[in-house]
Amino acid sequence: MERQFRIGDSKVLESRETVDGTMIRRRRETPDGHRFTTYERIELPPLTVTKRSGNKEIYDRDKLLLAVKRSVGKFFNSELEIEDVVTRATDILYGYNTDQITSKQIGEAVLDVLAEVNEVAYVRFASVFREFKTLEDFENILKEQKQKCV
Repeated sequence: MERQFRIGDSKVLESRETVDGTMIRRRRETPDGHRFTTYERIELPPLTVTKRSGNKEIYDRDKLLLAVKRSVGKFFNSELEIEDVVTRATDILYGYNTDQITSKQIGEAVLDVLAEVNEVAYVRFASVFREFKTLEDFENILKEQKQKCV
């Protein structure tokens, strides 16, 4: 049975900044002795995403996390590694210093991070994002990656 806790009913046992400095991790304890962990993230100003269709929506980090998990999650050893990819991609997006981004910029930001951390995941994500249609598309991206490694 899953327990429901109200954060207000708990006391903080310890607080730590995460290794990458993007969140605060708090160990908490309820009055009846159960312990749990919460994470607090700095709330950033909203970004508006222009989709390929021209529709606009607010950037949703959780939606990107789910998409990355679904497409390349099996190439990583832990949820934390996937979280790191999305955090780094989000940092790239906020680094553009604008409140308007495109879905293409989101995909390219994810690709930039994947190129650094996992080549196989990079190729897999690129094949879907760039809509590969031929074997030549795969060969070209592999050549690109090999040239970057040299």
